[in-house]
Amino acid sequence: MATQSAAPGAGAGSDVTADPKRWWVLAVICCAYLMVGLDLTVMNLALPDAQQDLGFSDGDRQWIVTAYALPYGSLLLFCGRLSDLIGRKRAFLIGLTGFAVASAVGGAAPNFEVLVTSRAAQGAFAALLSPACLALMATTFTDPKERGKAFGALGGVIAAGGGLGLLLGGALTSAFDWRWCMYVNLVFAAVALVGGLVWLTGQATARTPMDIPGVLLACSGMFCVVYGFSNAEEGWGRTETWSLLAVGGVLLVAFAVWQTRAAHPLLPPRVVIDRNRGGAYLTVLFVGAGFFGLLLFLIYYMQTVLDYSPLASGTAMLPTVVSTLFTTVICGTKLFPKLGPRPMIPSGLLVTAAGLVWLTRLEVDSTYAASLLGPLMAIGIGMGLVYAAALNTGTSGVRAEDSGIASATFSAGQQIGGAVGTALLNTIAATAVTDWLTDNTDGRPSPLELQTAAVHSYTTVFWWSAAILAGGAVIAALLLRSGPLPAPEEAVEEPAPSPEAQPA
Repeated sequence: MATQSAAPGAGAGSDVTADPKRWWVLAVICCAYLMVGLDLTVMNLALPDAQQDLGFSDGDRQWIVTAYALPYGSLLLFCGRLSDLIGRKRAFLIGLTGFAVASAVGGAAPNFEVLVTSRAAQGAFAALLSPACLALMATTFTDPKERGKAFGALGGVIAAGGGLGLLLGGALTSAFDWRWCMYVNLVFAAVALVGGLVWLTGQATARTPMDIPGVLLACSGMFCVVYGFSNAEEGWGRTETWSLLAVGGVLLVAFAVWQTRAAHPLLPPRVVIDRNRGGAYLTVLFVGAGFFGLLLFLIYYMQTVLDYSPLASGTAMLPTVVSTLFTTVICGTKLFPKLGPRPMIPSGLLVTAAGLVWLTRLEVDSTYAASLLGPLMAIGIGMGLVYAAALNTGTSGVRAEDSGIASATFSAGQQIGGAVGTALLNTIAATAVTDWLTDNTDGRPSPLELQTAAVHSYTTVFWWSAAILAGGAVIAALLLRSGPLPAPEEAVEEPAPSPEAQPA
């Protein structure tokens, strides 16, 4: 009997299970996911202009970024399961439409309050859209070779999204004004919405009730962790920061315990205990911690030391974007189906770490061609290797009714890692500046000494980022299994617990 195309148990390459519109589906998903990825960084270069236009304080400025990250990180697991319950196409269209409306409101914002509210709405709808995109990919592409091509393309989009956001943010701010960093989402949303209505089809949905205690524990725990680390960016001495992190940690531990006892868990343990998927989720946690904060410090270096404009600093990231896209597509198509994740993910993390070590040679008078071009290309190649494998692995072999929550777990790893890494690296950079000035000046540093101290802080951050990614490479090598991923018909899940094993 033919199974649905969404089911992982479909025979590889079966004509019955192959969706004839699957490559159009890929294009639609890449367009939508690119929009979400861009918004993680597109406003960074527009913040000074937005601040001047709307008149908000330096203290309020961080909320333009934090307001997006908080609901996005907090709601991912809930929205991932919601997409399984209501259907991936419906979740995709709701998330896409809501994101577009929030972007339009933000672009027209007359004051700080409206802008922050619109950014929070963007984050909430992105939390629904992101796992729906990955779940649609996982349930549309079941043939291993085609999965490699599809996830290679999407991995390139995801990995390059941050760099493209910086480029697009700089270009739009320089050519028009900061509001176009919000309005540009309407273009992506319109294209993806039309494509979604035409080419996406209804997917199998879970029929189990929502795990309300699990939702409350997961959302509140993630909120406290993301918010706590966002506060930590301003300094670790605040009682509020440690209180939030402690409460968040307790809530997430309680969530993990509850998932082993719940009759219908929000995040079934079977999703994460698989070694390959667990390794993929930990990989993106390390990538978020070691890589996403790095983009911020590279931009600081380019603009404050090399005196690049927003457009020039965004353009300078193009080698990373191009090498990432090229590597994910080629390696996802040619290498991953044959080798599987174990050689690719650790190698990618180590190549990225090597690029970061290369960046530690930066000085005040470094030039782009001699000191930045090579490391940026190496970092792009490393990220391409990682994403070509991790994205496919993190959604492989799950039951159809778990594809949304598996995808959300992947995205949640990125968000938590990014929050942890940005806060940690900001603290390291601030400490390095203070220590250098204390050791090398008499308390009245010259402009050159201030620049030298800043460069010292950036190179210190690059060393730490390299160490984080190298540690991730070791853990990934230990967790991931050798060889290619099992074909769909071989990817047998653990049997569902018997009724008597579940609490009444």
